Amino acid sequence: MTTYKSREDVPLNEKWNVDDIYANASIWQQDYKEIAEIADALKKFDGQINNGSSLFQFLKKQEELSFLFGKLYAYAMLKSDEDTRNTHHQSLVDQAKQLSVKVSSATSFFMPFLLSLEEKTLKGYLAEEEGLKYFEEDLLESFRYKPHVLSKEQEEILSQLGESLSAPSNTFSMINNADIKFGDVTDEMGDKVELTRGMYAKLIEHEDREKRKEAYQAYYQPYLQLKNTIASTLSAAIKNNVTTSKLRQYPSALEKSLFGDQVPREVYENLILTTKKNIAPLHQYTKLRKEKLGLDDLRQYDLSAPLVKGVDLKISYDEAFDTMCEALVPLGSDYINVLKEFKESRYIDVRETKGKRSGAYNLGVYGVHPFILLNHRDDLDSLFTLAHECGHGVHSKLSSQHQPQITARYSIFVAEVASTVNEVLLIKYLLNKEEDTTIRKHLLNHFIDQFKGTFFTQVMFAEFEKITHEMAEEGKPLNAEVFNDVYEKLFKEYHGDELVFNEEVKYGWSRIPHFYRPFYVYKYATGYASAIQLATKILEGDQDVLASYLEFLKSGSADYPLELLKKTGVDLTAPQPIENSLNTFKELVEEFSEL
Repeated sequence: MTTYKSREDVPLNEKWNVDDIYANASIWQQDYKEIAEIADALKKFDGQINNGSSLFQFLKKQEELSFLFGKLYAYAMLKSDEDTRNTHHQSLVDQAKQLSVKVSSATSFFMPFLLSLEEKTLKGYLAEEEGLKYFEEDLLESFRYKPHVLSKEQEEILSQLGESLSAPSNTFSMINNADIKFGDVTDEMGDKVELTRGMYAKLIEHEDREKRKEAYQAYYQPYLQLKNTIASTLSAAIKNNVTTSKLRQYPSALEKSLFGDQVPREVYENLILTTKKNIAPLHQYTKLRKEKLGLDDLRQYDLSAPLVKGVDLKISYDEAFDTMCEALVPLGSDYINVLKEFKESRYIDVRETKGKRSGAYNLGVYGVHPFILLNHRDDLDSLFTLAHECGHGVHSKLSSQHQPQITARYSIFVAEVASTVNEVLLIKYLLNKEEDTTIRKHLLNHFIDQFKGTFFTQVMFAEFEKITHEMAEEGKPLNAEVFNDVYEKLFKEYHGDELVFNEEVKYGWSRIPHFYRPFYVYKYATGYASAIQLATKILEGDQDVLASYLEFLKSGSADYPLELLKKTGVDLTAPQPIENSLNTFKELVEEFSEL
């Protein structure tokens, strides 16, 4: 793996070019001032919107502010994520958050005002002001929220509390990215060194079981030490969400999260129910893993160990990028050309360095382009992460190109479809072209593990969120012991009785950042199920599905997520996409078992 002591050592072509947003910090400060001035101007509209013209002027200015703030916050966040220890860039994020509170406060009057109007009055405004045609669908959609919007005074109070309500998430982020110190592991020279996430990703797949165990215990060490602190932040995040949901008169926190996308509660619950009804192949795979590894007792640190020995694929970043492009040829030359632009124009930040934010993400910046953060480790997992994030990136790029600002930002619900189609096409490509039997078995094993992580694990997380939120809604206590009990029980249900639990297993909840974005993770599973159906049809040469999928990538939020997917032939209100994906998993396990 290519390693660098500091960010300065990383080649320029492997670092994103944040200057594409702002050439220098002084322009950022100018926009900061301008946003503050626009916010003051917007506040003056309070009580003054009484015709189509004044409504249009307010909305036009609000969109202008939204465009500037999107760039301002993105720049601060990207710079901070390059090195989370950099206090100057942290201060830019803090300034942006404070400005966000000011903006939110200045515009908090608008939704209560809008929903106080009679629909007839609003339609009168729309008829008299031609410019409002652009905002019409958005304005009428807002009436769906009428039962959940508070009074003007209450909305202003809530907007002032914005930073406080996000404090648990921010606290966990600082613990998990900036302050955390993992335990020590033994390096190849026999010396003790502090574990990093990059090392952990490698060591947990090591063929030597003692290496895996040592890495696993070193990785969980700080989470066990900080269990009560992290439990406190997670408990606060859940209770904040439950309280806000009650204040806004939603039946539950879950339904509040599903409301914006118009996803029925049944879609969420059926995902969990259908998965648990078809859990037997996952239990079979757990048993198979124990047998293949020749173990008397299977532990959690054995769940990522390679079942096919002697395969250690080294894939440089350049090679990974070329392989991804070859795998995605079925999506067409226009798609591939967009991908090549990502690399050539430095949209991607490639390497892991000290202090850099962990993990990977895509951030679309309207009017600029997407930015992709990686921590590339020159291995098969990194190849898949690259394909995944580039799927998000192309989705952002095409939606921004083909949609106006108001509908360019797509829902998270559909986001995971774009990323996972790429992953499915990639694994199918690798399996089809590989002739070496051992490597084929390794890739098949990787596909099964990827399926397990993207689908089953996310459904388990989704059930954890549902249970803990329901406990909060019933006034039950939430603490480390409660989280441990819920998580351990679920882990056993999903993985089966073959697994022998170490103390660390039950603390798995303490390391999951997605729990601070309530009811988000289930979308990985629905996205994966959708992607398997789409990728299968595209590889079969179905040109209608290909055309509808590329149109889907250009659609942003031009329609509700379930409707956008229905246009591609995927209907998530029916059980078939989930059942089809679970049948695919069953076939994979059976094929691997036979090999």
